[in-house]
Amino acid sequence: MRRLLPAALIFLTLGPVPGTHYRYPLVDRSQSASARPLIHPAATSGSLRFVRGWRLTSPNSFFGGFSALARLGPGRFLLLGDNGHAVRLTLGESGVEAVTIATLPLPPRNPGSKAFTDSEAVAVDPASGRIWVALEGIDQIWRLDPALTHIESRNKSAQLARWPANRGAEAMARLPDGRTIVFSEDADDDDRGREALLFAGDPAAPGKREIRFFYDAEGKGQVSDAAPLPDGRILLVHRSLGVSPLFTTTLAIVDPADIAKVGVVRSVTIGTVPDALRENYEGAAVSVEDGRTFLWLVADDNFNSWQRSLLLQFELVELPPRRADSKKAAR
Repeated sequence: MRRLLPAALIFLTLGPVPGTHYRYPLVDRSQSASARPLIHPAATSGSLRFVRGWRLTSPNSFFGGFSALARLGPGRFLLLGDNGHAVRLTLGESGVEAVTIATLPLPPRNPGSKAFTDSEAVAVDPASGRIWVALEGIDQIWRLDPALTHIESRNKSAQLARWPANRGAEAMARLPDGRTIVFSEDADDDDRGREALLFAGDPAAPGKREIRFFYDAEGKGQVSDAAPLPDGRILLVHRSLGVSPLFTTTLAIVDPADIAKVGVVRSVTIGTVPDALRENYEGAAVSVEDGRTFLWLVADDNFNSWQRSLLLQFELVELPPRRADSKKAAR
């Protein structure tokens, strides 16, 4: 049987189970949200130093299920749900200062089908404000305008189309040089790892420009998101499912310089999310402020009453050096 069968069985619990329920029995489109600070001591796990965090809540029926995260500026975030909705959130010292919850301009959707709303990753160009979204259900990359009102371009790559509809495009990182890397959740080769693609240019523009390679997570779990680091490497979020604990989140770093056509790349673990903050983390963003590098994580609550939409901030400290830098230092 497939090695992920135990995890698949656990995934069955990510819907209503006895004694639980979906939080929104009635449709509510109110534009409000709150952020309750988390009480958690500053602690370090590997290179992750916890700074602060919030539990996000809203009466809006479409608030939650967050699978992608972008930091737009100090206190300003874009969160995408796998229900096809976007939340623009501004946090201040007193909590939520502004929030907008709206539907993404996604394909015409079939009634009851998640495939046409399942946005799993996001990347934002800081210069133009343009936004790229990875849709796992139809395995396409879309470029949207900064206001998220219309689709500028989309890629129907044959390579992306090969990925499974529910295990396809899950994580995306756009590098400063314009290249974009897309990781599948579980489009895999049993011997080499899970498939990923490196796009030389705009991943939403038509045309074949991708390099196929494989990512061997070496037991860290499935990749749930990715974010570029200031030194050119990529931070990967891995999600593992078990019984006790249900969720384990492992952070690691991979170097794009190691990518080769149909080659295999591996990552270096830098830490795990502390036990008290365990959740289903699926969105990540990295920011640099006053010379310090920060990681932001958001959790997907699956619209379940027993899960939480958490937004966490960690400082990244004492990251392992790039192999090329280590070789130079050794000379």
